[in-house]
Amino acid sequence: MDGRPPLLMIGQPMDASGFRAQVKLFEDRTVVTYDPRGLGRSKRKDGGVTNDPETQAEDIHAIIEALGVGPVQMFASSGGAVSALALVTAYPEDVSILVAHEPPIDCVLPDAQAVRRARAAYTREYQDKGWGAGMAAFIAMTSWEGEITEEHLAQPAPDPTVFGLPTEDDGTRDDPLLSDRSWAVPHYEPDLETLKAVPTRIIVAVGEESVKVYTGRAAIALADQLGQQATVFPSHHGGFMGGEFGYAGQPEAFAARLREVLQIN
Repeated sequence: MDGRPPLLMIGQPMDASGFRAQVKLFEDRTVVTYDPRGLGRSKRKDGGVTNDPETQAEDIHAIIEALGVGPVQMFASSGGAVSALALVTAYPEDVSILVAHEPPIDCVLPDAQAVRRARAAYTREYQDKGWGAGMAAFIAMTSWEGEITEEHLAQPAPDPTVFGLPTEDDGTRDDPLLSDRSWAVPHYEPDLETLKAVPTRIIVAVGEESVKVYTGRAAIALADQLGQQATVFPSHHGGFMGGEFGYAGQPEAFAARLREVLQIN
């Protein structure tokens, strides 16, 4: 340890590999990443397949206890941000400052029911036709600007080739993003009053390119319900990642903003 609290970087369903670009930009800090239960290199032994935030929160708490240095600072993105909110609700002394980047939470949105119908639609595409079809429908839903409308729900499923995705079906149906295994993440209902009262400084973050789409709208709505304005970061939902994952973000600018928000000099 370098005398400062560790900086945990967590995602879901993304594993630790998604933070490679950020880790390189925080070489002066002790940075901890991990593969959430059942994802990446983590092999489940409990017989479960559902990626629920409360279980992931217990795992993160165990990691922090094992480090023996706390409270930690945390950058958590997407489903990882939802798990982090569950963590500070249950264990508010674990984290001094949480940057919750675009947590995909349905219930804070006025169109929550339409969002869930759209999610059921892309999951159905995945179940019926395989990964490429499911991912194409997922992209169409998550790139839709504004509230999910009947117009969007009435659109035919997109052609995977439009997005450069395969049309072949490999027969698997266990993708954590496209199956119903991670539905517990967007269905999570945060305890807003508890989150307002915890000692953890919670900063809800949104990418400047995401403000009109689902994850960005959810972040802005959650921030509002917590009595704050969402803190704007560079780029999009994966803005902290490098180009090795396809849709490159702005990792250097993102790291600079994260340092600023964490008040790291």
